[in-house]
Amino acid sequence: MSETRSTLRNTVLAHKGAFMAVGMFSLVTNVLMLVPALFIMHITDSVLVNRNELTLLFLTLTAVLMFCMVSVAEWSRSRVLARISTQLDTELAGPLFDSAFRARLAQTVPEPARALADLTTVRQFLTGHAIFAFFDLPWTLLYLGVLFALHPVLGWGCLVLAVLQALLMLWSQRRERDPSARVVQAETAQRVFTDNKLRNVEVVEAMGMFPQLCYRWLQRHAAWLKARAAAARLAHFNEALNGYGRHILHTGAVATSAWLVTRGELSAGGMLAVYLLILRALTPIESMLTSWRGLSAAKQAMSRVEALLAHHRPPSTAKSHEPARGRLTLQGVNAYSPGPAQSHILQALTLTFEPGTVTTVLGPSGAGKSTLARVMLGIWPQVTGTVSLDDRLLSNWSPEDLGPALGYLPQDVELMDGTFAENIARFGLIDPTQVIAAAKAASLHDVILRFPKGYDTQVGERGSLLAGGLRQRIGLARALYGGPVLVVLDEPNANLDDVGEAALLQALQWLRHRGATVVMVTHDRRLLSVTDRVVILTQGRVQFAGSMEELLRTADDDQDGGPPPLLEDREDRSRSDEAQAQGLNA
Repeated sequence: MSETRSTLRNTVLAHKGAFMAVGMFSLVTNVLMLVPALFIMHITDSVLVNRNELTLLFLTLTAVLMFCMVSVAEWSRSRVLARISTQLDTELAGPLFDSAFRARLAQTVPEPARALADLTTVRQFLTGHAIFAFFDLPWTLLYLGVLFALHPVLGWGCLVLAVLQALLMLWSQRRERDPSARVVQAETAQRVFTDNKLRNVEVVEAMGMFPQLCYRWLQRHAAWLKARAAAARLAHFNEALNGYGRHILHTGAVATSAWLVTRGELSAGGMLAVYLLILRALTPIESMLTSWRGLSAAKQAMSRVEALLAHHRPPSTAKSHEPARGRLTLQGVNAYSPGPAQSHILQALTLTFEPGTVTTVLGPSGAGKSTLARVMLGIWPQVTGTVSLDDRLLSNWSPEDLGPALGYLPQDVELMDGTFAENIARFGLIDPTQVIAAAKAASLHDVILRFPKGYDTQVGERGSLLAGGLRQRIGLARALYGGPVLVVLDEPNANLDDVGEAALLQALQWLRHRGATVVMVTHDRRLLSVTDRVVILTQGRVQFAGSMEELLRTADDDQDGGPPPLLEDREDRSRSDEAQAQGLNA
């Protein structure tokens, strides 16, 4: 954890030279801000008494010059912080986006994209005006020293005021911490619920689910409103209390100065100067009080960013000198459901998939077939055992080597907003030859050319502008792009018509001819014609693994020549579906 936390903290510390420059400009600003107090003290005690106009002119010109230098110093430190802000965003945005992506893949963080907003919160605090209070705070000692020089009572009085304001700040911080955390938690729950349900608006509307979902959302919204109202009440109370305290403290400072004047221990000009000096000494503390919410939010955001970077490190970047061949090995693999209440999905799987073969994975619903497909690709979060490609663990492959070597067609195909060519080319550098080859392998080339813009046609967000079958075939072409050596297809013919299934069979033959390792999850007997090997899963365990001939021979021995149960069920369902269709047509 400590090593990964340094990703954020070391990036900030790398700019310590720039922050030191900000500190130097703060030094100039705070030293020169003694000018107003000295100016009014000399005006009151010297110019007004002696009526010396030349001294007044000299003091005024000096003050104007000093204020000019203060403005330049403040402008300079603002520019330096703005530059640091841009550099921090540039250096951290990439690693944080990578970690957010992997957190979403591992399903360990409910809203990983929030980390990018957290980075903005941290960056704005570290480089905004609130940070000036921390640079100005040490120079409170300078103003205390001047007050002690004027009179020890004034110095001790200002020190007591500073301590009281600091105690108020710490007390407010402790009281607001938990309510603020509850607001963030309730807001996150509300946003996650909303995002998840908005992805299924068509189903919600068609099946009349909106009232129930709206009621549940209102419950989460009410919890957020309650938490926010409680936090706001506490914050307003603290603000009023702090404001009252400031007024009382300033009044006491003025009264003390006037008392010293009546005793002849301080001049009238000194009394005015004391008020300005105390204001300047307490301003950084007051700024920290007013910016406390920003500090609290920045601390929470930094904690979330550090945790995300700590638990989701980038994969290995060591490149392999040998291209992948496609031999996949699973040894003692167990897969668990994500979340705190883990349960077995796959148990003690040991399988080998050879190049140039097509393996079909069969099994009833809930047997773990889709989970197995994700495990083979290294994208299932909770896995024990080893998954190796060419006798090398998947985790030891760099994304640059592994990604192009894999092809994946998920059960639910979702395209991304872009063109046909961009989606087929996986949004990398488009190689027209490879794009066309993949499209032809999926029998899609002529279909795409019928569109007015051909391969430059936009598919819409999530492929919303395309029919389901066409999305499925675009997903297949994407899986075939670049000639991967390992291709995993999960229910590849779920949305395909007869033409699409013929294209799928052609693609499987094309992959076998190229020597790729193909693993296909399906229930359709028609795809078994291109199968070299069958794996049957039952309740997460391998019930059978072998060739079609071995499967049929085993079935003959067990059932006196009857077909295997899984195939029989599928055949019975197909006949039932055909009978129902004939009945409807009649």
